[in-house]
Amino acid sequence: MKLMVLLILGIWTGMVLGISFLEAPLKFQAPNITTILGLGIGKIVFTALNKVEMIFSVLLIGWIAFQFKNLNTPLLIILISLIFLIAVQSFWLLPLLNVRVDNLLNGIDVAKSNHHFYYVAFEILKVGLLITSFIKIYNHE
Repeated sequence: MKLMVLLILGIWTGMVLGISFLEAPLKFQAPNITTILGLGIGKIVFTALNKVEMIFSVLLIGWIAFQFKNLNTPLLIILISLIFLIAVQSFWLLPLLNVRVDNLLNGIDVAKSNHHFYYVAFEILKVGLLITSFIKIYNHE
């Protein structure tokens, strides 16, 4: 079971780092990629990433339920924070960003917002939580 959760956390961390911090900014540097086209691609990629993250969250919840008596409070707080962060991204932030992208793709002007910056901040926090939880679980006996 420990190996399974470490594998999930490791793959999850790699996906977030690869997509959020490598693919997302680099796609806008590709020749002939417009902002609108990049946003359309980003919507597809981040929606797919979010679906995988929701699956990983459900698996993590199952692992927590199975291992609950063996987990210390700091680790539980980290894992619950991670799951809460995914829920906020999934049910509040990503839908708002998707509506903005849809409006832009349809030529509708959108008001400035800080939602993208919140998403980036959450991604940074998420990577920290993923790495910390991986280390704590790896070192836990």
